[in-house]
Amino acid sequence: MLLLLSSPLISLTKAPTTLVRSLSYFTKTTTVMSINLQSHAFAGNPIRSKTPKLTDPFSPTSAFESLKTLLLDNTHQQQQPSSPDFKVLPFRKGRPLACSIPGETAPTWHLGWINLADCQGFLENSGAHLREEALVYLGSRSEDDVVYWAIDVSDQNSSVPVLGSKQFCFVELRTLMVATDWSDEQTMGELAIAGHARSLLEWHNLSRFCGHCGENAVPTEAGRRKQCSNELCNKRIYPRVDPVVIMLVIDRENDRALLSRQSRFVPRMWSCLAGFIEPGESLEEAVRRETWEETGIEVGEVIYHSSQPWPVGPSSIPSQLMVGFFAYAKSFEITVDKEELEDAQWHCREDVKKALTFAEYKKAQRTAAAKVEQICKGVGKGQSLAGDFNVESGELAPMFIPGPFAIAHHLVSSWVHQDTDAPNGVEVRSGKSNNSMSNL
Repeated sequence: MLLLLSSPLISLTKAPTTLVRSLSYFTKTTTVMSINLQSHAFAGNPIRSKTPKLTDPFSPTSAFESLKTLLLDNTHQQQQPSSPDFKVLPFRKGRPLACSIPGETAPTWHLGWINLADCQGFLENSGAHLREEALVYLGSRSEDDVVYWAIDVSDQNSSVPVLGSKQFCFVELRTLMVATDWSDEQTMGELAIAGHARSLLEWHNLSRFCGHCGENAVPTEAGRRKQCSNELCNKRIYPRVDPVVIMLVIDRENDRALLSRQSRFVPRMWSCLAGFIEPGESLEEAVRRETWEETGIEVGEVIYHSSQPWPVGPSSIPSQLMVGFFAYAKSFEITVDKEELEDAQWHCREDVKKALTFAEYKKAQRTAAAKVEQICKGVGKGQSLAGDFNVESGELAPMFIPGPFAIAHHLVSSWVHQDTDAPNGVEVRSGKSNNSMSNL
């Protein structure tokens, strides 16, 4: 019997460091961001705050040894008292297993954890066997006596109807991201777990062979790294993280911000400039280079804001790290690189403030949550999320900024809501989050 085990996550999230942090560069004025979050979306993972010591039964090494013993002895229903409980999160083609639960105003999604015995039975019914090397360690909750794992079941095509009969569904992580109520601390924690799991599983799929000698690469340390199977090579292979700078370029003198559009954006959406860091350059140099290449704007001062894991990119780069900055322009004439951008324009503070259209964000969130519910009920594919950004009255804002799940939103919001008397730019102070919509 497949069993939904989302309830243990209700108490997973403790109070991590608040996202809104002090920027010590500025000294005269402080403001609070328009939305207080405990952390960026995909950050604040509640089951991997620290790695237990090797001798701890919840450590990756000890848990993996217990896992091998259980699979070898085939005694899942009779676990030893000293062995932690194991919960498994299946993925299919980069999509985590999820379910939908009715709520007061909108349905809420949760991850579809199954226990180890159910995971084994599910694979056997699909004509496969559960191998310990297929499971990837995600983290643990020692106070709940639970270790969490992920597994890729993309090759088991019969899994969809089996799980569908239980009203589980494999859902695109980006859809879950939009469907997440950013004031719901529990679901934000589950989103971070799903993002971490997808990054690791996609990395395993991309790292099947040693890049040095070409031999098979085998998982080690409970799937947290790989190693070349060639004893003459024996190269260690670690999960790859691709750093990306994302910057809000600011014109201090004219109180404007530079926003851009890419051809892949949904209609009316504008965002910050961004680009991958190149070998041999600092973060600040990457900010200046990318801004110059894409818009012809010369940047001087660069100030760090915050960073965000971003596991919803293409499967070829499943673990991006967005590093956010404020960048202060030294020149102002825009020359758009049409190969990179569709357009780039300066926007005054008031227009950008209007683009932070919270009614649109909430409408998109509720629509995406309803879409997850319909998928889990077996209903056909719903409408594209691109059409979901409209206010309740049906009137469209001329432009909007990505929602609170994206670091671009918080870069823009920090600048928009600063005190207009601040002499040097933006300063944001930490504020206690009450996890309610009253901050909007």
